Amino acid sequence: MTQPSLSLVDTDPAELAVDAIVIGLHSQPDEDGALLPAAGAESIAAAFDGRLTATLALLGASGAPGEVTKLATLGTVAAPLIVAVGLGSEPSGPAPELETLRRGTGAAVRALAGSSTVALALPLPDDDASPVLRAVLEGALLGSYRFAGYKTKPQKGRRDPVTALQVHVPDAADPAAAAEIERAQTVARAVRLTRDWVNMPPNELRPAGFADLVSQAATEAGLGVEVLDFDQLKAGGYGGIVAVGQGSEAPPRLVKLTYTPDGVTDPKRVALVGKGITFDTGGISIKPAAGMWEMKSDMAGAAAVAATLLAVAALKPGVAVSGYLAIAENMPSGSAYRPGDVITMFNGKRVEVFNTDAEGRMVLGDAIARACADGTDYLFETSTLTGGQVVALGKRIAGLMGSDEAIELVRAAGAAVGEPAWPMPLPDDVRKGMESEIADICQTNSSMDRAGHMLQGGVFLREFVAEGVEWAHIDIAGPSYHTGEPNGYWTKGGTGVPVRTFLRVIDDLS
Repeated sequence: MTQPSLSLVDTDPAELAVDAIVIGLHSQPDEDGALLPAAGAESIAAAFDGRLTATLALLGASGAPGEVTKLATLGTVAAPLIVAVGLGSEPSGPAPELETLRRGTGAAVRALAGSSTVALALPLPDDDASPVLRAVLEGALLGSYRFAGYKTKPQKGRRDPVTALQVHVPDAADPAAAAEIERAQTVARAVRLTRDWVNMPPNELRPAGFADLVSQAATEAGLGVEVLDFDQLKAGGYGGIVAVGQGSEAPPRLVKLTYTPDGVTDPKRVALVGKGITFDTGGISIKPAAGMWEMKSDMAGAAAVAATLLAVAALKPGVAVSGYLAIAENMPSGSAYRPGDVITMFNGKRVEVFNTDAEGRMVLGDAIARACADGTDYLFETSTLTGGQVVALGKRIAGLMGSDEAIELVRAAGAAVGEPAWPMPLPDDVRKGMESEIADICQTNSSMDRAGHMLQGGVFLREFVAEGVEWAHIDIAGPSYHTGEPNGYWTKGGTGVPVRTFLRVIDDLS
């Protein structure tokens, strides 16, 4: 669906002629549950002659983070509807926590589906408002997302998302605020595109088709594009991608996207690598049927990398960025790779296969080795790699492994944008358990022991990173796909993690 338009306004919020206006609401635990309108809602509160919070309390509002309460204004202000979103306790600083604002704004805008124009009168500090404004804008645009889907008839009672958002700021002509509008639209488009690709059914997004969609979008954005087909992958020695993809009638692809900054001498080089398994049956080591449909999202890492490069092309940072998408479909057939096979990877290492359902590390090993061969200073790889990540860290926090500098870049960026990642070790004993008697390394623990399953993936991928390259592996098996009810700026399905983390890392390196 089309992304809502964004505009800045500095008119008194009480006078804005919109369908609804969103304000913040704080809880006051020390005041017997009394409520406090957040900064930005002063004129709205004044129009209600001090009865606003009491009325919201009667409607059940508590000010809890993300809680949404609607109140008909009956002509008290210009907008016919006020939506109060809980922001928790009154902050000690100039504004609430960024993620609280981001999630609250997303929840409010999503709750206003069916409205055409919505204004946001949320707290912004007087000084250095850009980070807070960015959180509000991103939350609003991402909270309004809905996958278009494939229904042949309109769903009864389903209302269209908000089409226009007005954001109240002190000065609508402020160039810094205008720059945040432009950035938010670019970033949100990238996240929404990632979500669209992840949400597509696997029969609509097979390897060649996915590569074509990415290539077309990248070419239009002015990026360099290279696509290797099955024959070129075989000839080029990409044994991991070939092995995984050879079981499907839809052959694999490796897509490389390139952005080079103008006028920058000897820029830092960043490589992003993404796993693009468009559907994962497990291959010969086939998965249980229950929940297998969710494996359409196994290409979330590649989708995030491609969308990040499209955003980079628009944002034009001062670093050189390349993206590598290892795309395949993991299917069982007479030509599928087998447990017991020994595969020669792009960097020459030989891998003994124990489980064909550990296919992600096979395609990524080749893509990482290729990225290093092309030359890079930093390498950030993301993938829906292991169920062990979900067991260890849940559905919201990504697993993070690699070298110290790269890990800290990703951790700090994720914390700033609301995409948390937790550093995990790469122990020597895990690597020892992956020794092979006949090859350089086993694809999984040689005893098929799932202990440290997430760590096994990181240890394996480390084998393909060139010496001297700062690198990080981001396991997004949980955070990339949301199966629960909509929450904050997450709707059901693809989340777009870690596009905003990548963009923040690139900003930091710039």
